[in-house]
Amino acid sequence: MSPVPASRFSHPSTRIALVTAAAALTAATATACSTSSSHTSDTAATGSGSSSGKTIQVVAAENFWGSIASQLGGDHVKVTSIITNPDTDPHAYEPTAADARTVAGAQYAIVNGIGYDTWADKLLASNPGSGRTELKVGDLVGIKPGGNPHRWYSPDNVHQVIEKITADYKKTDPADASYFDQQKTTFETKTLADYNKLIADIKAKYADTPIGASESIVTPLSEGLGLKMLTPETFLDAMSEGSDPTAKDKATVDQQIKTKQIKIYVYNSQNSTPDVQAQVKAAKAQGIPVATVTETLAPAGATFQQWQTTELQGIEQALAKATGK
Repeated sequence: MSPVPASRFSHPSTRIALVTAAAALTAATATACSTSSSHTSDTAATGSGSSSGKTIQVVAAENFWGSIASQLGGDHVKVTSIITNPDTDPHAYEPTAADARTVAGAQYAIVNGIGYDTWADKLLASNPGSGRTELKVGDLVGIKPGGNPHRWYSPDNVHQVIEKITADYKKTDPADASYFDQQKTTFETKTLADYNKLIADIKAKYADTPIGASESIVTPLSEGLGLKMLTPETFLDAMSEGSDPTAKDKATVDQQIKTKQIKIYVYNSQNSTPDVQAQVKAAKAQGIPVATVTETLAPAGATFQQWQTTELQGIEQALAKATGK
């Protein structure tokens, strides 16, 4: 996958401006449909046949939440994720007429919140659905706007979302409550088995290992893995938001790499700016192992667990190489 230019990550003010057109989407021309990034996911865990005959129409702003929602719902849901292209910036996405129609027809909507996908809030507000249930992940996990929005990289938050989606499915389709309970149990104990094991193993073996990172997307994961993030949070936030880090922060990161204060460096390959590329090069020159993460599912057709497990394996391998453990 080719790195995305730094301009992909716009300033917050720009992101807000980009969503103002969303309210008019329902009246947009049908020609806009061809540019939609939305994608219907039919990937679902196998379960028993429907007892109610009901299929819940679900829309997810991003495919990482959509993948989880699809697998939890099995053959009782139809999930459409709006952001599916790994080269699309979820912060600054401009919805299409097709997206507006999907939202208008959805019975259940999942958005990340925390200022990450304000365009999705606009879509929901401009397409009020009769009886539609809405899950805003930020509200669920108690992170306010201005906080770190990358909650799908927090293992604890992921499990909170799993619980909430299942509970909401059961309320929407009570006749199939036992089916949704079965789906959740299978997903958490079998489907996520490798994901859960890697997290537990890394935490047990490498707790408090100092690491560096290119942006704040790595912070919730480092916390979940028990690793010690040395990169200044102000640097991480600036890089995530597409703004320039301060000279002081850049000097701090450069010094941490030069003196090998960090054991590994983790970077988002979808936001590989010249500064990040220079840090990756410097880390490798110092013999510091480098691991890669991405913001959305990569490849686009991967499931949440395939994507996350691959990344966790890369981090585990980098830690093993760095520490000799």
